[in-house]
Amino acid sequence: MVNEEPNQQERDGTPSQTSALGENPSLLAHPSVSAHPSVSIHPSVAAHPSSSVQPSSLDLPSGLAHPSSSGPEDLSVIKVSKRRWAVVLVFSCYSMCNAFQWIQYGSINNIFMNFYGVSAFAIDWLSMCYMLTYIPLLLPVAWLLEKFGLRTIALTGSALNCLGAWVKLGSLKPHLFPVTVLGQVICSVAQVFILGMPSRIASVWFGANEVSTACSVAVFGNQLGIAIGFLVPPVLVPNIKDQDKLAYHISIMFYIIAGVATLLFVLVIIVFKEKPKHPPSRAQSLSYALASPDASYLSSIVRLFKNLNFVLLIITYGLNAGAFYALSTLLNRMVILHYPGEELNAGRIGLTIVIAGMLGAMISGLWLDRTKTYKETTLVVYIMTLVGMVVYTLTLNLGHLWVVFITAGAMGFFMTGYLPLGFEFAVELTYPESEGMSSGLLNVSAQVFGIIFTISQGQIIDNYGTKPGNIFLCAFLTLGAVLTAFIRADLRRQKANKETPEN
Repeated sequence: MVNEEPNQQERDGTPSQTSALGENPSLLAHPSVSAHPSVSIHPSVAAHPSSSVQPSSLDLPSGLAHPSSSGPEDLSVIKVSKRRWAVVLVFSCYSMCNAFQWIQYGSINNIFMNFYGVSAFAIDWLSMCYMLTYIPLLLPVAWLLEKFGLRTIALTGSALNCLGAWVKLGSLKPHLFPVTVLGQVICSVAQVFILGMPSRIASVWFGANEVSTACSVAVFGNQLGIAIGFLVPPVLVPNIKDQDKLAYHISIMFYIIAGVATLLFVLVIIVFKEKPKHPPSRAQSLSYALASPDASYLSSIVRLFKNLNFVLLIITYGLNAGAFYALSTLLNRMVILHYPGEELNAGRIGLTIVIAGMLGAMISGLWLDRTKTYKETTLVVYIMTLVGMVVYTLTLNLGHLWVVFITAGAMGFFMTGYLPLGFEFAVELTYPESEGMSSGLLNVSAQVFGIIFTISQGQIIDNYGTKPGNIFLCAFLTLGAVLTAFIRADLRRQKANKETPEN
């Protein structure tokens, strides 16, 4: 079963081992660690139901008052779960499916324009609706996360992703553009239940020396979905005039993605669990111990915005991710302007950007787990993103596609490789606040800047060409690199993991 009953876990519990709480009576007696049927998290860890504690373990906070029983979340045991990789891989897969649906229209923008008889701007909105939907829904979804837990949010996200994919199958006629908009909006709502989860899953399921790698794996799926979204649609949907044949090719793409989404929803039901039996790290154990039934959801947000380092990171992350969203949405248009008829290669260039970024993300995650140099790594990657963007801007119109492949790949290695860095740096700067809330605020910033950059760059490209449009992004990436230099590396989670039990 996915959810083990507390009494069964108590019977199967392992002997207590000393951890962050085992020798600290002050924590054991902490009034916030009380028996409560639906414990919310400490104000500083609000909206973090994956850290909520089962009632049977809360009557005796650390399980030490009765040595014969170590409850389902025995805080005296630090131990990683074997299920952790299955959980993060399933999440990564349905995140991949959702990301594919985000970019599947933009990667063959001109073909969908002709099929539905709408403008390029209307097709751009099929991507931008993902960004627009996220902004007002972040806080309600974060509240739902606090109220109902990690598993419920995972089920909801994957279910909506599946539903949106099936709705699109009702839009296979040129006059049914509103139906495809509806399907895309449903998928965009699903994204709100997905984007903020990587750092949460990493913290709840993985040990201190694995969290950055696990976060990279979780983000990896989203990037892989974008990569496939650039590669597959131009292959499955050729640029042909016959509307009936075109509808047939579009239906093949829609049926494949609907089938995959359905399979992944079933896997989430089977595999996804609320949290492991034991906390995987000292920092996570302390988060459980500080659980409070009086936690204030809004006060957590207020504290986050009083954290100057985190506010700077919100801005810099939004500038970088927003530039990536704009580039992804407009890439097909930019490439075809300089290389007419190269829809397939436009998709391959997008694939190159994202594949290179996935490699960059994995290397960054491994590097952070080894060195813990969050500020230095983030700053270097940001500067190299700017350099890559400048080189890409200067080489796009040279007339040599192979050059564009190389420069776009180099830019993507750093630009999309930065995304998990931002998540993990945010968790370090804001611990013990909710990972979901810090990641969610980063994503809101990314969506806001993504909409602004996509609309602005699209207008600049239409009126002045691709080079001024890309220079526009370079200017904002320069600002982001400068602001990153002013972020102070206050690594709070690392300090918590290094604390001795007596502390």
